[in-house]
Amino acid sequence: MKKLGFLMFLFVFLWSFPHIGEAATSTKVVLNGQELSIPEDVQNIDGSVMIPIRVVSENLGYKVQWNQSEGRVTIDSDSKSIQLFIGKKSAAIGNTTYNLNTAPVVQNGTTLVPIRLVSEQMGIGLSWNNSDKIVTLTTSGDDTGGGTNSGSGTGSAENGLALVNGISFSESRLLVTLDKSVTPKVSKMDSPDRIVVDLPNANFGDGFAAQGPDASAGQIATIAVPNNDNVSQIRYSQYSTDPSSVRIVIDLKNKQNYEVFTEDSLLIVDLTPDTGKTTEPTTTTGPTQPGTGVGDSGKKVVVIDAGHGDQDPGAIGSQTTEKKLNLALALKVEALLKQDPNIDVILTRSDDTFLELKERVKIAEKLGADVFVSIHANSSGSSAASGTETYYQRASSKKLAQTIHKYFVAATGFKDRGVQYGNFHVIRETTMPAVLLEVGFISNKTEESKMMDTSKQDQVAASIVKGIKEYMGVS
Repeated sequence: MKKLGFLMFLFVFLWSFPHIGEAATSTKVVLNGQELSIPEDVQNIDGSVMIPIRVVSENLGYKVQWNQSEGRVTIDSDSKSIQLFIGKKSAAIGNTTYNLNTAPVVQNGTTLVPIRLVSEQMGIGLSWNNSDKIVTLTTSGDDTGGGTNSGSGTGSAENGLALVNGISFSESRLLVTLDKSVTPKVSKMDSPDRIVVDLPNANFGDGFAAQGPDASAGQIATIAVPNNDNVSQIRYSQYSTDPSSVRIVIDLKNKQNYEVFTEDSLLIVDLTPDTGKTTEPTTTTGPTQPGTGVGDSGKKVVVIDAGHGDQDPGAIGSQTTEKKLNLALALKVEALLKQDPNIDVILTRSDDTFLELKERVKIAEKLGADVFVSIHANSSGSSAASGTETYYQRASSKKLAQTIHKYFVAATGFKDRGVQYGNFHVIRETTMPAVLLEVGFISNKTEESKMMDTSKQDQVAASIVKGIKEYMGVS
């Protein structure tokens, strides 16, 4: 399986550098000390690299089966079986189903399959000599050295690296979630102004890499930060491969200081105004006290959690997915809360990022949030199921649930399913008042359409904000 992995990785790497993909003959690729020849019939379809299935069977000798009636391609090795389906954006590896950005296709009698999924499963060392245009690849079983990498710049927990699972920026805070703690190196630079966060012995987790632009070695991905007075964008990449490290850059519109907060697998870089003083920013570890928040003293801290994300779409409707509806509404809630100078609002995710449930809880706990609100859409096996409901788990959260629900259900206009007890992780493990909102049923076409309507989203977002502010006593 390793052979399949590093050949597939090779194509991901070559296509991640446009000048390499366009002129492969001028680039040398060395695998474990031997130069490789590059097949010419690799294609880029809708941003995904597709490889002919014949490369797997003819060049690597793996068993490939084609079931024409089912449109199924099966790749078998001694230890693993991969099943892909023509026209379907999903693949099965053992008992696990993975989502694909691009479905396998048949073109001119040739079956093309996306290589990202398989490449992410394999570890491989990588170095890039830009001046000589030489890519050097080293498998983990070779003793010639080299760092470890997995697929398109992603890592594996088995190699000892800390894996970045999510990066987001909200208000004045950079939030980074990892699978274990790291000691970041943070510094300010000028011309232009920016804050650089280096994470040593780190790489991107498989789930994070699948969410968007490739951030493997030599590539830079960005997160837009619209309408922010201090920050223009966030950039991130695998900064080095030997040893592997991740660099995140906050591009500033004006000079800013910062404070760094770390606790276990959560890293927060909190921007503060630059007063011109030379005092070094502080680094703080350990939890904050509930109600105090992080940043401006005296503000109420609200954490808004858009459920699901990235490879976890949540419930799937006829027109959209739950993760998209959740994020759209969360962003509108955030925008409204930002208008109040007495409230500091943080999103657990501000884009199509996947976070484990415990990571969502950890963000709220670390920030000492006053209120935690998780936004979801419901689903049922019956298309007739309908309605809006609000869940709480702890008695201390019931008043928050009741306060938000009275405005929330009025705004949706759906059947009132009431305030209910629910033993959901994010509202059970948080220590501040926390609720989980089910806007409506995505499995109900009428409610799905209304939840997709931007004017309806505006109304629902306003109702959530009204309930939050009433509960906290913020006018």
